Amino acid sequence: MSQLLPRFTPEELCNVITMQDDPLACLELFNWASQQPRFRHDVSTYQITIKKLGAAQMYEEMDVVVNQVLAIRFIGSEALYNSVIYFFMEARKLTRAVNVFKHMSNMKKLDCRPSIRTYNLLFTAFLSRGSNSYINHMYMETMRCLFKQMVNDGVQPDIFTLNSMIKGYVLSLHVNDALRIFHQMDSVYNCQPNSFSYDYLIHGLCAQGRTNNAREFCKKMKKEGFIPSCKSYNSLVNSLALGGEVEEAVKFLWEMTENQRSAGFITYRTVLEEVCRQWKADDAMNLLKELREKDIVDGFTYRKLLHELENDYRN
Repeated sequence: MSQLLPRFTPEELCNVITMQDDPLACLELFNWASQQPRFRHDVSTYQITIKKLGAAQMYEEMDVVVNQVLAIRFIGSEALYNSVIYFFMEARKLTRAVNVFKHMSNMKKLDCRPSIRTYNLLFTAFLSRGSNSYINHMYMETMRCLFKQMVNDGVQPDIFTLNSMIKGYVLSLHVNDALRIFHQMDSVYNCQPNSFSYDYLIHGLCAQGRTNNAREFCKKMKKEGFIPSCKSYNSLVNSLALGGEVEEAVKFLWEMTENQRSAGFITYRTVLEEVCRQWKADDAMNLLKELREKDIVDGFTYRKLLHELENDYRN
């Protein structure tokens, strides 16, 4: 407080709070300033205080300041509201974040309306709610409505937005809807797919047993200069092996190691088990030994896989 001159401005208060490391001291400064005659907080002082409290996870105190902001119709900015939404997401207060979004949508000031950043923050929040397909299905309906509102309001989706929709549809088991978004990326939204676009779809297609489609996407992805992720390769190798295409599965297993992508234990076990079933146990043993000799699997994984093979096929 001693750093502030009499009749200080919001800009000066913002600078002092910015330099303060203790979030509680920041709140005390903010509250003290609120009681000073002829002083009125502006967007900058609200935003820096909310950021300090949010970063310190002092969410109850932050909530009080946020309520003050929402009560003043003529104060606000897109950046301020986005900060509030971000920290409510961090606090896992999704309902509060959505309420702030609705407040933004009802604002008459254009510089307070939701932007691409606002929508992407909300999409991130919905996608982080869990891996249960039923939960994802529930939130996907909200995401679908948000996306529609976004387009209707003239906010242009970017690659992050479109990938969020693809991922959401895949997680909620609506792979055909994910494919629709993918095919609209260039023609409708003037946005080129990136590696994440392909990876989400490859995983989703494999999960539904649509291995041929997944393989085509993998081929197209590599043609575009992208390398499939570990998750894509693992999904594809597992799907091929379980679908009886053992030779293809082994081929992709070697390809992923050449591309510095690590296979998981389940992937190795699935491939080796299917090699045993469709070829011979000796072929599986030889493949496992080759993987160990080339230092692709470590000693612990090798011994564990060898033990399972011997128990299942050498009795």
